Order: sequence, then C-alpha cells, then structure tokens
Amino acid sequence: MLVIKEFKTIDQQIDILRKKGLIIDDEARTYDILLKENYFFLNGYRHLFMNSPTDKTFISGSTFSELYSLFLFDRYSRNIFFKNLLIIENRLKSVISYQMSKKYGYKEKDYLNAKNFTNDPEKKRRVHDVIEKMKRQIRINTSRHNATLHYLNNYGYIPLWILVKVLSFGMVCELYSILKDEDKLEIATIFGLSKEYLEDFLPILSNYRNLCAHEDIVFDHKTERVIPDTEYHIRLNIFKMDDEYIYGKNDIFAVIIIFKFLLEDDEFRLMLKEFDYEFEKLDARIDSIPVEKILDTMGIPKNFMDILDM
Repeated sequence: MLVIKEFKTIDQQIDILRKKGLIIDDEARTYDILLKENYFFLNGYRHLFMNSPTDKTFISGSTFSELYSLFLFDRYSRNIFFKNLLIIENRLKSVISYQMSKKYGYKEKDYLNAKNFTNDPEKKRRVHDVIEKMKRQIRINTSRHNATLHYLNNYGYIPLWILVKVLSFGMVCELYSILKDEDKLEIATIFGLSKEYLEDFLPILSNYRNLCAHEDIVFDHKTERVIPDTEYHIRLNIFKMDDEYIYGKNDIFAVIIIFKFLLEDDEFRLMLKEFDYEFEKLDARIDSIPVEKILDTMGIPKNFMDILDM
C-alpha cells in the first residue's frame, strides 16, 4: 500500500525537526534555507546526526546549522573535485584522439573501423555498441556543435580530436575499454600508469564526474568498482579488515589517490589544500559529533594530508 506524503509548509517542516530533537538555532535562517534548498536535502546528511538508523531522533545537541554546514562542505568539495575531473577528462580526450588519429587516421571512416579495436570475443558486442554511439554523436552534433559543423562543411569529415569534444566522459572511458592492449598501454604510459591501473581508475572517475555534474551527494558515496591497492595505501598505513583496506578503495579517498596519479604535482597540491580548507571549516562548525565520524563516513584516513609529501 502506497504511503501518501502530504505537503508540509516550512513552518511545519521546522516543527517536525524540533520534535525529532534537532535544535533550530536560527529560525529565520532555517526558514530561508529550507525554502531555497528544499527540505529533501536533509535526507543525505541527517544520518550522521541520528541516534541510530532505527531511532529517528537526533543526537543531543545537534543543530540545523551543523547539518547545513555538512551540506555546504559537500557542495564545495564537489566543486573542487569537479574542476579537477574536467582537467583529467580533457587530457584523456586529447591523448586518446591524438594516438588513435596518428595510428588509424583522422577521418571517421578510418578511426571508427572495427578492426582498430580489440578482437576479444567477449567484447565484440561492446565494440559494435561504442562505435554506433560515436556515429550517433556525429549525426546529432553536425547541426548543434560549431566545430563539427565547420569541419563537415569545409572538409567533409569530422576528425576524432573534434568528435571527442562532444563525447561524454563515460563514452570516452568506454572507448578506452575497447582499444587494443598495445594502444591502451601507449596511452596509459603517457599518464605514467599501467593499462590495468588506468582501466580501473576510469569507471570510478566517470561515476564521480556524473555525481558532481548533477549536484548529487559525493561525501559518502561508494562506487561498485574498486581501485587496486597502491603504494599510498601502504605508505599511509591504512588499516585492513578481512585483508582489504578500509579506506581509499571505492570512496572519496580513492578519487584523491587517482588524482595523485593523474594530476600534475602543483595541481594535486592545490586540490588537496582546497579540500583540507573546506574540511577545517566544517570541523570548526560541528560540535555534536566527532570529526572522525565524518572522515570515516567519507573513507578518508586521519593522516590524509601526508599524501602531499609522497
């Protein structure tokens, strides 16, 4: 039987929060936030401030401002990750398009030839699907995208270095997954990685990139895929449970580790310092729960800043 959720005014929403034990420390500000951000935003953050999953009351001393501070931390962190994900996305697109164009040609009839991709029987269907998706993007964007229209009108073809501009990051990751092993290795080597590392990293980056682009919750997100154990798991002395590292496998810290591999040193340093700055602000604004609880939920070790000097 469906449960009907009736409309509640903001005053009623505030009253519900009070009855559950949340301190409304500034009612006018709370009203304004609920009006502009939507009561629903609380659902992604309140669990850290609840007494238990079954007891829907708030921990003594929890305030609305604390919940909102966690929400803002997630928003600002998401923005930090997103701009760095875009840097990696653009570089990957550039390297893949250059390497493929150099080896297979720059016209779509050349670089989209199925013979250029893996002959693994288990990936035959995926190769066909990715090629068709790319052809569809050519058809769609010939009238929408200035650069594709320019090349088509003036040269009669769309080179891969232009096509990748309209491909999603997810599609570029799919493209990498169907390349021949020698092409994967050549591309991964440019980034200083093994082809296995890069292939494991890309789906996780794509997943977080989509979350960031759609303003979804990222601070406690966990991906289905995991990254391999790295030197940073060892050097940071991350604890293991059942022979698996508890942090940095499919969480925010896994993304930070990937950034360590794929960003330039100065870019990585700036990214992590910006993230640490936002976390320090959050720490200063939350009293009702220990900051270690938030780090644990994110999958981040206490000594995460030590990765800067590794």
